[in-house]
Amino acid sequence: MAPTELLTEYFPILVFVFVAAGMSIAMIAGSYLAGKKNPDKEKLSPYECGFDAFSDAHHKFDVRFYLVAILFIIFDLEVAFLFPWAITLGDIGLFGFWSMVVFLGVLTVGFIYEWKKGALDWE
Repeated sequence: MAPTELLTEYFPILVFVFVAAGMSIAMIAGSYLAGKKNPDKEKLSPYECGFDAFSDAHHKFDVRFYLVAILFIIFDLEVAFLFPWAITLGDIGLFGFWSMVVFLGVLTVGFIYEWKKGALDWE
């Protein structure tokens, strides 16, 4: 394939990128120029559930919050593997079934371990 043919094939994509970038810049500039700029005390105050902040917003979170969040993501993603497995169960046969039983067993053992260690308790 000649270089000119390659360029002519990718020319519409290049035009699209430039049009999208131009429109993005135009919209950002237009909103900046047309937007009202009259900040007051209410707009500049930190919003925290409808009442005034009672402490510094930059305090550290408890490590258990992150642990519970990570555990939720891990178990949520592992459960997401059940959907493709359920769809292809007829094709993969008994080996696929028992593989998923082992997978769910490991998942359950991990969940029980985290529960017994108190990782899911919130004080």
